[in-house]
Order: sequence, then C-alpha cells, then structure tokens
Amino acid sequence: MRDEIRALVEGLTPGDEREARHREATLAWLASTTDIFRRVKPRTPSPHLVAYFLLRDPSDGAVLLVDHRNAGMWLPSGGHVEPGEHPVRTVRRELREELGVPAVFAPPFGERPAFLTVTETVGPPESRHTDVSLWYVLTAGRDQRLTPDPVEFRGVRWWTPAEVADAPAGSVEPHLGRMLAKLA
Repeated sequence: MRDEIRALVEGLTPGDEREARHREATLAWLASTTDIFRRVKPRTPSPHLVAYFLLRDPSDGAVLLVDHRNAGMWLPSGGHVEPGEHPVRTVRRELREELGVPAVFAPPFGERPAFLTVTETVGPPESRHTDVSLWYVLTAGRDQRLTPDPVEFRGVRWWTPAEVADAPAGSVEPHLGRMLAKLA
C-alpha cells in the first residue's frame, strides 16, 4: 500500500511552493518508514496518513465545511486512513459515516488527490501529532440531503471561496484557501 500512496503523491502537481515542500517531505517520509497508518489514537505513529474530502458545488465553487468539535475550527470532512486501507476507500467510508451520502468524485481529478498537506494538529500537547493529508474533491449540490454526525460536528455549512478568504485566522483549516486557489 505504501507504494500506491507514493505513486499518488508523485502524481500530484504542486500548486505552490509550500505544497512542493510538503510533497518532498511526504516522499522522504514514505521512503523512511513502513508504518504510515495511525495505530493508536490519537497520535501513534506520528506522522500518519489522513484523507480529506472537499464537497464542492460546481455551480459556484462553494464548499461544505464541518465545525469539528475536536479541532475547534471549520474543516473539510475526512478521517484517518485505516491500516491497509486505500485513501479512496477512506473517503467513501468517512463520507457515509460523517455525512450519510455516497461519494461522487469530481473531474478532472476523479479518484486521485488534488492537494497534499503536512500539518501539525491542534489540541492538548499529549494528543498533537502530524497529519499527512491527501485532499480529494467531490461533487455535491447545496440541495444534497446530508446527515451530519452530531458527535463529531457542531454543525455543517456551505462556504463560498470569498467567505473562506474572509474567515478569521484560526477559524478554518489553514491550508483551505490554498486548496481553493489551486481549484480556481
């Protein structure tokens, strides 16, 4: 599975210098370890692999974000990739668990990640760790009926790219603006 993940990362075209650095760091990490999956919550091993999915309304580019209880900010949905699981399977599983809908992968990326980030998590020091996140783009409309997980989320809402850009620092996922710029 690690070789498949490496091929996905190698296939990414960085949208900016920061993503290029994250890609290089991720390839170095993949070359240095055989254990890329979280084994023990919340942080063992660190780093470990995460799959984000950005539900995007193609009519206006708005994205669905979740007010994540643990992170304390608005994020795309997603989750930790289980041992031996392909990230696309993670996206399908997490979308059903978190929002209750099937995955519809958006062109031109399809089932390939569109973006890559390496991020230190927030929270108590004993739970902080590094997430290596592959971001996937899914298509959904604002009229899509969702069943958000109330245990994990305080709420969900659609955000326009302008609203994301205007959000106070620390209130939305820190790489989200860069991801939206890459999609523009």
